Amino acid sequence: MNRDQTDGVSSNVPLGMLLGLVGVIIFGGTVPATRLAVLELEPWFVTFGRAAIAGFIGVGLLFVFKKNLPRKLWVRCFLGGLCLVIGFPGFLAIALQTVPAAHSGVVLGLLPITTAVLAVIFAGERPSVAFWVWSSLGAILILVFTFRDGVPGFVLGDLWLLCATLSASLGYVISGALSREKPGWEVICWQLVLTSPLVLVGVYLFWDNAVFTAALPAQLGFVYVSLFSMLLGFFTWNAGLALGGIARVGQIQLLQTFVTIFIAALVLGEVVSFETYGFALLIVLTIFFTQRARIIVN
Repeated sequence: MNRDQTDGVSSNVPLGMLLGLVGVIIFGGTVPATRLAVLELEPWFVTFGRAAIAGFIGVGLLFVFKKNLPRKLWVRCFLGGLCLVIGFPGFLAIALQTVPAAHSGVVLGLLPITTAVLAVIFAGERPSVAFWVWSSLGAILILVFTFRDGVPGFVLGDLWLLCATLSASLGYVISGALSREKPGWEVICWQLVLTSPLVLVGVYLFWDNAVFTAALPAQLGFVYVSLFSMLLGFFTWNAGLALGGIARVGQIQLLQTFVTIFIAALVLGEVVSFETYGFALLIVLTIFFTQRARIIVN
C-alpha cells in the first residue's frame, strides 16, 4: 500500500525533520575532525579505528538491551555498513589528505539530491515534481556558493569525494529503509557488528602507533569521528529518515556545508561572511518547500 507523506498528512514528518537536523549538526563536525585526524594519522587507520571504537560500544548496547537481528535483514544491514562504516569515511579520509576541508562541500553538497535519486530506485519513494524543483534549486545554490570565487581545477581528491558521496547516499537509503523495521540506533549498531571482521582486519593492517603520540587536536578529531560521526549521529539520523522519509529528510543535509563552515570557524578561527549567512537562509527556504512537497512511499 502506498503512503502519502505530506506535511499535513503524516505527523511523523516534523519529528523526523528535527531528528535529521540533530544528525546533520553532528555530522557537520565530521570533515573538520577528520581533517585534524589525518594530518597526523594514517587515513585508513582513522577509517577502521573509528569503526572499531564505535563497534565496541555498539556491541555493548545490543548486549545490554538484549537485541537480535532477523536473518532476513543481515544482507541489507551488511551492505549498508560497508557503505557507511568503511566506504564513506575511507574515501573521505583519503580525499582530505589533498583537498581542503572547505573544498569538500563542492561534492558532498550534492548528497541530498543523490540520496533522493537512490531513494526512488531502492526505497520505493516517489517525490512530486515540486520536490525535485526545490531539491534541484538547493543543489544549485550549494554549487553557486562553493564556486562563487571561480571553478577550481579537478584534482584526484575530487574523485574520492565523489566516491564518498555515492557511498554515503546508498548507505543512507539502505539504513533509512531498515529503520522502518528496526530502531535507528539498532541499525547502525548491527551494521558495525556485521562489518567488524573487516574492521578489525583493517585496524591490524593499518595500525598507526602515532595515535598515542599525536598532538591533542588530532586525537580529539579521532575521538569525535569515532563517537559522534560513526555512532551517535546515526542514532538520530536513521530515526529521522524512517519517520520523515529518506528523500525529504535527506534534504536537510544541504545545511551540512554551512554547519561545517561554522564549526570550522569555531575550531580553526575562520571568519564567516555575511554572504555565507545569506546562502544559508536561502537553503533553509528550499528545505522548507521540499518538506511540504508531496512524497509517496510504496
